[in-house]
Amino acid sequence: MLIRKPSDVLPSEITPERVWRSRRAWMLRAAAGTAALGMAGWGGRAAHAAAPALAPLPGTPNGQFAIMDKPTSYDDITSYNNYYEFGVDKGDPARHAAALRTRPWTVSVEGEVQKPRTFDIDALLKLAPQEDRTYRMRCVEGWSMVIPWVGYPLAALLNEVQPTANAKFVQFISVAQRDTMPGLRYPVIDWPYTEGLRLDEAMHPLALLTFGLYGKILPNQNGAPLRIVVPWKYGFKSAKSLVAIRLVEKMPVSAWMKAAPSEYGFYANVNPNVPHPRWSQATERRIGEDGLFSPKRKTLMFNGYDQVASLYAGMDLKANY
Repeated sequence: MLIRKPSDVLPSEITPERVWRSRRAWMLRAAAGTAALGMAGWGGRAAHAAAPALAPLPGTPNGQFAIMDKPTSYDDITSYNNYYEFGVDKGDPARHAAALRTRPWTVSVEGEVQKPRTFDIDALLKLAPQEDRTYRMRCVEGWSMVIPWVGYPLAALLNEVQPTANAKFVQFISVAQRDTMPGLRYPVIDWPYTEGLRLDEAMHPLALLTFGLYGKILPNQNGAPLRIVVPWKYGFKSAKSLVAIRLVEKMPVSAWMKAAPSEYGFYANVNPNVPHPRWSQATERRIGEDGLFSPKRKTLMFNGYDQVASLYAGMDLKANY
């Protein structure tokens, strides 16, 4: 019998206890074994249904945010996802997200703002010029991608509603469509999914209000019709399928902070010097590079986006994980 040492186990193969317990209950209730006990690793991802043709969404390249990394393939980006509303395995979003209704769609921007407003998705698409930006994206589980996003700075939307002097944080609320999202039936987290940023983080030029990737509108499994992308933080901070944005005075408690506070902090900056409680964050594997045999990369501080370092001057980033 082969006994695997902890050093042999990939981070992507390790699942938070609350998640696997919820998944086990899911299996027992379903009595069909439709969810795997272990989080599907890259080498064992299931085949996904052919993606439907999506409308083009061109953007203007922004050289300020150009990187030299080779983009991850469209097929990999759209078939290997964390989107627990559709299931806890990496292939579940591609299998189930086609049912998500993305029209009509509105997003309310409220709270500590002078001009609260509810935006139709088509109005949001036209609020500012769309840009092509290729960002490195890093998951807390130890895998990464390079994704050509289409969107514009989140600051453009926040400036439109004019934050008050009391606004210190921005909370993001994702959709919870119980008839289209099978994962909502199981208590992986306290639904709906919520996340948050400090206001200065949200206003940073790198924070992207995102509507597409690879020059097309966002696929459902990647967070259609709009999401936030924060490339210097672990992927769970980039909330998908937004229906509300609230500006608040006190730090919001996000979904994963509530579910596992010792593992998921508010800041979640990519930091190789702060290990996850059950594995190291010092290295990562890039999806699409020879699968399980791809060489590990050294994790870059702030995922390589050094221009955000000034946001955290004087902070203890081990305490503020």
